[in-house]
Amino acid sequence: MGKTEETMKKAAEVKTAPPDGGYDRKKLDELLLDAQNPRLAELGIPSNVTQFDLVKALWEEMAVEEVAMSIAYSGYFDYEPLFVEPAPGGKFIVIEGNRRFAAVKLLVDADLRKRVKATKLPPISKERADSLAELPVIVTTRENSWRYLGFKHVNGPATWGSYSKAQYIAHVHNDYGVPLEEIALQIGDYNSTVLRMYRGLMIVEQAEEAKVFKRSDIAKNKFHFNYIYTGMDYPGIINFLGLRNKGATDRKPVPTSKVKNLGDLMVWLYGRDSSDTQSLIRSQNPDLKTLDTVLLTDAGVKALRDGLPLSVAHDISQGDERIFRQALQQAKQALQKAHGTLTTGYASGEDDILRLAEDVDSLAHALVEAMEAKKAKDRRDARKKG
Repeated sequence: MGKTEETMKKAAEVKTAPPDGGYDRKKLDELLLDAQNPRLAELGIPSNVTQFDLVKALWEEMAVEEVAMSIAYSGYFDYEPLFVEPAPGGKFIVIEGNRRFAAVKLLVDADLRKRVKATKLPPISKERADSLAELPVIVTTRENSWRYLGFKHVNGPATWGSYSKAQYIAHVHNDYGVPLEEIALQIGDYNSTVLRMYRGLMIVEQAEEAKVFKRSDIAKNKFHFNYIYTGMDYPGIINFLGLRNKGATDRKPVPTSKVKNLGDLMVWLYGRDSSDTQSLIRSQNPDLKTLDTVLLTDAGVKALRDGLPLSVAHDISQGDERIFRQALQQAKQALQKAHGTLTTGYASGEDDILRLAEDVDSLAHALVEAMEAKKAKDRRDARKKG
């Protein structure tokens, strides 16, 4: 039996409906929050944090309050068991249901509420607290439950952000050896999306391993993972990083010779807080596409490395001929617009506007004369050479 078939067989053993006697139950002190929770990875929280740190992060970032309020007033619904994995010392790590578990911990522990500053949570009765002393669980493993968790959080009712999804995809592919095509089928997503997320994460991890990028040192608080995985389809970024064919699943997609370029790209995408360098991307559309266009030319890359703004680097990357043509087209469009609003937009007493139009007329005539003179000179030079 191959590894994929074995994984599928194990996955079939995960029970999502309670046995006749109900779910297994575990005491709160037997359960541990999951430091490998993909949602926490998206927030840049390291995996070596304490249980208190995890509760605090979930409370501050993951809307635990709304879950806790529901449990406080309605109790814990047994048909929503926690998925737990055995851990050393007789403990169990909650691999699904961390928000619910954190909510229960806060409700039954007044001191923990005070330390986390969850002061808006209501006190609960002794009867309610007693009912929360043990929670329903399904004892399984990450490998056995990846299909269920993936479908629920990638395209299901409780979706993760793109970076969390990529973490999950990479974990299943790299650690369990499941092909990306199979992951895409199981979670109900397009294979191309799964591949781009995987490659994007591998590029981020390669940059961090090469010490040319640190997620903790980005200029903004939020890590916009979509910048890098969307850019995987852009020709300028592909060429700048020396990426191979789009179907490749290398753990280190960027060739060693292009690692410096990788570091530059990550700074342009995300900025660097330690050097007070801001990201060039204010919004993915249109800035990411503009950056890609700049990266297609050596002149544009040099302009970025010289610290010039993205708009200036874009102009430089276009070349003088294209800039000249675009300027004329824009001037023509502006004049057509002015002509179309002449009747209602110009009052005969506004001499300053008339003088402005005369200046435009003079500039246009001077430009045409200069162009005709250059054209005549080029013809003379061509005849001399001939």
